Amino acid sequence: MHKTISLALGSICAVFLFFTMISAIRFVQSAWQVPQTQMQETDRYRLVLITQDLGTPFWNKVGEGAEEEALRLGANLEVWGTYGEDREDFLKQLEIAIDSKVDGIIVQGMDEDQFDHLTKVKAAFSGIPVITVASDVPMSESMRKTYVGSDARAAGKMLAERLVQDMGAKGTVVLMGDEREEYDQKRRVEGVRGVLDAYPDIRVEEVTTSDEEEKVAAATQAVMNRFPGVSAFVSVDANLTAAMVQEIGRRSQIAPYHLYSFDDNPEILPLLRQGKLDGIVEQSPGEMGQTGVRMMMRWLDGETVPLDTEGYPTAIRFLTTEDAP
Repeated sequence: MHKTISLALGSICAVFLFFTMISAIRFVQSAWQVPQTQMQETDRYRLVLITQDLGTPFWNKVGEGAEEEALRLGANLEVWGTYGEDREDFLKQLEIAIDSKVDGIIVQGMDEDQFDHLTKVKAAFSGIPVITVASDVPMSESMRKTYVGSDARAAGKMLAERLVQDMGAKGTVVLMGDEREEYDQKRRVEGVRGVLDAYPDIRVEEVTTSDEEEKVAAATQAVMNRFPGVSAFVSVDANLTAAMVQEIGRRSQIAPYHLYSFDDNPEILPLLRQGKLDGIVEQSPGEMGQTGVRMMMRWLDGETVPLDTEGYPTAIRFLTTEDAP
């Protein structure tokens, strides 16, 4: 009887010891695995790409390029923004990104005091690097780490050289721009004038207006009345192009005029395909997104510090109707 009790107790102890050992092994395994998982999580920087033009073909390509590069480099990228250039909401999105303590912000530049304050003061105070993409702002005002996108001055120069080739070295050229005169617009104008001002028989007239369709139409009508012999129009802000072209077509035949613009508006390529524009400067939005993320990761990893404050230019090319995709 005593022997039977001893055997039973021994069996119970053996079972208890077995389960204790299994639990201990599982605990050790989980204790070893959890830090590894946490390390993987902390290795994934959280980046945000913010634009005023969500849903447009141009910015869809910027976002796609950025997402591909973020996936390749192991970063977590979110695309934020607004539709239809809602400037107030756009700035609010930028402020939310800063308050959310993201690791890095890639943002469409806006030449405005509140944008500069958010990037120069609030983001800098939080230690969040800011890179502008597609649209730049002065580095001294915004303290952005770098810019990734087209060289706006070079784009203006490329367009003007083609204009002279098409029009010749004599005529009146109207540069149509937004009255806000964003930084990129100013640089495009500098590029255009840098070429055209070298020709004494080319007269350049700069006209600015708001981006409301009726205001653009009125400005176009006024300049055509003032300069009935105008030879060419350059829309240095692509958002004005469609209304400008429509008003010229309403007043007269499009054919006698040389009409040019840039590609950062969804209406531009259809106008080029229809032959209503003689040419545009095409940019590389996918490359902008990829390079923007790559430069941000290099900054965060300490690989390239500081980044080139002059920026990282992406490819541009001139397209005619025959070249239009």
